Amino acid sequence: MLRHSLILDNEPSALRKLKHIHLSTKVIYPAITRIAVALYDSDTDMVRTFIYSGDDTPLNHYYALLKDCYSLNQIAETQQSRLEQDLSVFENSKHLHAQKIFEAGFRSSYSLPIIIDDSLVGFIFFNAEKTQAFEPACLDHLELVGNLISLVISSELASIRTLASTMRTAIDVTHFRDPETGEHLQRMAHYSRLIVSKIADEFDLDDNFAEHLFLFAPLHDIGKITIPDEILLKNGKLLPKERALMETHSVEGYKLVDRLLENYHLNSLSHTHMLRNIVLYHHESLDGKGYPEGLVGDEIPIEARVVAVADIFDALTSERPYKQAWSNQQAFEELTKLAGVKLDASCVNALLTSMDEVKLIQHTYSESTLV
Repeated sequence: MLRHSLILDNEPSALRKLKHIHLSTKVIYPAITRIAVALYDSDTDMVRTFIYSGDDTPLNHYYALLKDCYSLNQIAETQQSRLEQDLSVFENSKHLHAQKIFEAGFRSSYSLPIIIDDSLVGFIFFNAEKTQAFEPACLDHLELVGNLISLVISSELASIRTLASTMRTAIDVTHFRDPETGEHLQRMAHYSRLIVSKIADEFDLDDNFAEHLFLFAPLHDIGKITIPDEILLKNGKLLPKERALMETHSVEGYKLVDRLLENYHLNSLSHTHMLRNIVLYHHESLDGKGYPEGLVGDEIPIEARVVAVADIFDALTSERPYKQAWSNQQAFEELTKLAGVKLDASCVNALLTSMDEVKLIQHTYSESTLV
């Protein structure tokens, strides 16, 4: 039994550091009641909320195209900060994020881009509940604070990407043998993040969780590297002994993750429990008939339930040498049959009610060739 993998990490390191930086800043400038970070995905032109420090935030699980965010687009293009001493100019804005910031009581803001290796990675937002809160000395101080936060974000993302890149190298080796494509991994990762954005309130999941799930989801089948070619590449139905060996890939993947974390000194990385749960439990079934442990219902970690739905949906809608692609409608009908029986119903419903986003993901990461 490997149930110990269900233990949770302490508060993510980047969030913990951001809160400490915020407390230190408020000692000098108590008017700064919120500091938030959003990340930018250049592949999709999407800006997404990530972490924040403050009593509450008006923006959770929020995402928008950068091109549709006038102020942020200006910051991105100029790579310069933006100061708004009176947010009443956005009181009647058509943009949801501007409306929510104003409705939450914030009256001035200072925004900075996060630039790493000459590339835009995200944005830092400082907010105050009064107008004209950012005097020149305060702005000078926040420039330094912004640089420190950028280093924190850079370090956090670098650690995650080191781990992800290492494992994806192993996955690339596997995919010389495995008929699944790199586009499949991209799509199912985006489906996973889309699902989380829809179920976040129900399961009390934050944006930090969603971002790590997005990064870790493509690693779910890392254990397939241990499966012999004659089983992995078999076109016909697997014999019982072959099926049993194929099903060991989740446990073997779990062991491989542990070795890689140890070898690359990444055990302190936040959310490693999520990676372990995804790799080990993404073939569990709500009815207890999955593997490797036969977990039932809520015993299955939510991250594994999310990835299972994303993975199955993309497998159904993808063409492979041994199968034709199903239409989205056919795949949704199949997922509906499985909802509440084998798959989490909330996760399934999240996809069913997000057709526009699903089509955008499919268009962005379409397969031009099959492997």
